Amino acid sequence: MSGNDFRIEHRYLELPDSFYTRVQPSPLKDAKMVCFNHKLAAQMGFRADSESDWTGVGAGSELLEGMDPVAMKYTGHQFGVYNPELGDGRGLLLWETIGPDGRRWDWHLKGAGMTPYSRFGDGRAVLRSTIREHLCSEAMYGLGIPTTRALFMVSARDPVRRESIETAAALVRVAETHIRFGHFEFAAHHEGPETVKTLLEHVISLHFPHLINLPDDERYSRWFEEVVERTARTIADWQAVGFCHGVMNSDNMSIIGDTFDYGPYAFLDDFDAGYISNHTDQGGRYAYNRQPQVGFENCRYLATALLPVMEEDDVRRGLRRYEVAYNERFLQNMRDKLGLTIEDEADLSLIMDTFSMMHEHHVDYTAFFRALSNLHSHGHGPVRDLFVDRSVADQWLERYEERLLYETRAHDEREYAMRRVNPKYVLRNYLAQQVIQEAQNGDYEPMKAFLKVLERPYDEQPENEAYAALPPDWGKHLNISCSS
Repeated sequence: MSGNDFRIEHRYLELPDSFYTRVQPSPLKDAKMVCFNHKLAAQMGFRADSESDWTGVGAGSELLEGMDPVAMKYTGHQFGVYNPELGDGRGLLLWETIGPDGRRWDWHLKGAGMTPYSRFGDGRAVLRSTIREHLCSEAMYGLGIPTTRALFMVSARDPVRRESIETAAALVRVAETHIRFGHFEFAAHHEGPETVKTLLEHVISLHFPHLINLPDDERYSRWFEEVVERTARTIADWQAVGFCHGVMNSDNMSIIGDTFDYGPYAFLDDFDAGYISNHTDQGGRYAYNRQPQVGFENCRYLATALLPVMEEDDVRRGLRRYEVAYNERFLQNMRDKLGLTIEDEADLSLIMDTFSMMHEHHVDYTAFFRALSNLHSHGHGPVRDLFVDRSVADQWLERYEERLLYETRAHDEREYAMRRVNPKYVLRNYLAQQVIQEAQNGDYEPMKAFLKVLERPYDEQPENEAYAALPPDWGKHLNISCSS
């Protein structure tokens, strides 16, 4: 490690002992560095001249001075049922660093081996799930959506049993914080009001410093409103790009509104409002069209945890911010995607009718909005070609063109702005599956090439057209499980 411009802290250890257990990583054998995010490292204040110098950290065989690994304890609601047995079952918080811009980063090693919270798990991560998290966290960052990040990943030869025997891997995930709604549920249900207050003050001082000097009641109520609003806006951003999280348990909800814990996710191909990305979610609790409601339910779980230290009226007032923040962000996102800057009361009807049309006619979500972003320059053809029944497209396009008559921007200006919010490239599951298969054969170059495409999802990238193609039939609605 050279060229450092960061300081080391470990403020999580200031919380009561009940929030963590010190655990040493279980080393992986013959680990190799797979992918190192040099741009992110530079943001964080360091340079890695030799990637291999970091392999030991990723493999759990080496700790840098100042690293003090702990498995975090939290609880949470999983598929609507409270589970008191949760915690970091395969990940360890190594330390925190403060970058040159003053930004705080948690370093979290995923796949580090068993912890007291592993339950029946082995504490390992497999190559495919590690690649999927690496790809998706960086894809979301490229899309401008709040997210954890992937700093680097290693692979190893250790066998790991899932549905079959797979190989192990590990990821160093970084985020401003790894504290989740579930930390507050643990504090409230198992530790008591003073611990809830301690956790609240910790989170506010590190991540909401603009609230520190307010009186207690106002500080807590304003903080809760902000958490609720951030959560609502992040989920509205998911809906706008057609992202399905798959496991929106309350222990997977970041307290600062980051997209957190990438498991059985998907980006929509043919639009299906009720799409379920997790094949173990048989009831469809976390289907695409239910994500906004589930976000609210998770905020309610957080609200319940805060009742010992907050007035009930303040909590209720904070919860009401969810619907307002979500609706404002969602409507603005969709107006932006349609290129509408002059507000019209009929816009919501147009938006919902557009969703209904895409659902009924199985229109590719990403391709539709990208084609719309070039309507004037490329004509109606690319939009019409997405429909089996071209007359449906023609009727909708006529309505859309009539709506555009109210707009004042020139066509090229409007469409330039639309291309900044309607990605050409998203992380389709079949593309992820292809690079995973190559990686399992020892070739990581396709993964690295795909990551470069996902860095610039809104750019044309003519040399990468293949990544924007509609998925083949075999590549649609792939089954992804939590165990991935």
